[in-house]
Amino acid sequence: MLYLGLMSGTSLDGVDGIVARFDGTRPRVLGHRHQPFDAALRRELLALNAPGDDEIHRGSLAANSIARAYADVVEVVLQACGLTARDIRALGAHGQTVRHRPHQFDGTGYTVQLLNGALLAELTGIDVICDLRSRDLAAGGQGAPLVPAFHAALFGRSDEACAVLNLGGIANLTLLGQDSSDVGGFDCGPGNALMDAWCERHTGRSYDNDGGWAATGRVDQVLLERLLAEPYFAQQPPKSTGRDLFHTRWLDATLQACKNPIDPADVQATLAELTARAATDALARHGHGARQLLVCGGGSFNGHLMRRLSALAPQVQVLSTATKGVPADQVEALAFAWLARQFVERLPGNLPAVTGARGSRVLGALHPA
Repeated sequence: MLYLGLMSGTSLDGVDGIVARFDGTRPRVLGHRHQPFDAALRRELLALNAPGDDEIHRGSLAANSIARAYADVVEVVLQACGLTARDIRALGAHGQTVRHRPHQFDGTGYTVQLLNGALLAELTGIDVICDLRSRDLAAGGQGAPLVPAFHAALFGRSDEACAVLNLGGIANLTLLGQDSSDVGGFDCGPGNALMDAWCERHTGRSYDNDGGWAATGRVDQVLLERLLAEPYFAQQPPKSTGRDLFHTRWLDATLQACKNPIDPADVQATLAELTARAATDALARHGHGARQLLVCGGGSFNGHLMRRLSALAPQVQVLSTATKGVPADQVEALAFAWLARQFVERLPGNLPAVTGARGSRVLGALHPA
């Protein structure tokens, strides 16, 4: 009944590992550990999000490095729980997304999560379930987001509709109706990725702690409207996105189109407003009257961003998932432990209504211990 989940997201801040017990209506977290990426690996992963030289060689070595980073987290979290590899039925490992181009080029497209799953199985001695997006893509889906099925299992309620917003590097929104079968979801736009990149460029810090820098700036309405004019925001779901679209080159091109230079703090405030507007606009259009928005991911610790969400959706109660018993920095890793369990039980891990796949599918590929 014990499963391990490993997650490294588009924020590129590191690896989260969760050990969870699945023997009741809700999973119980036994341990959680986070370890940041080595600075050189983080730079290489960020570089691999864009075309470059010798990508096959560099990507293969990065996949090995990610497996080693994941294995280090497995060792640390097992020690913290007083467990060994033999106690874990399987681990679900996301890998590091460097390209996400569903349906493009040949009708199927591709999604790439770097991870040497065989090496991870060798290093940990645990069955590894990885490559969790490809089967949905093969079935005509987007391959993302995958977390809405887990959000429904964890946060769905019969008394009223609610929504879950995951604020990683990219933001994804899950819509939970009163009927347990009424589940929607999609990537609604950038989460922390643009804010983090802009903050690092101008302050040297990898993120804007509590949104403090953004709070000192003023939203530039011209820039905001230009950013919101991106066609992705008006696109109907199913849809998913990533750094392939929302990258610093996209931001720089929009800034260059503005007539006057904008103070860096004002740009940071505008990027925070973009994340909040994209999420709340999507909730207003597709949320079916949800009165509660549960927020998880690194962005949930950004006080300025949380206040902007509340201000832009005054009719909605904005809360951290911690108020529902699941700390905001544990939800995604826990989702991949759940996906590993779904694979072992040969149960579907996708929701066709979310991804657009032709039907429910068992997700993942197995590397046996």
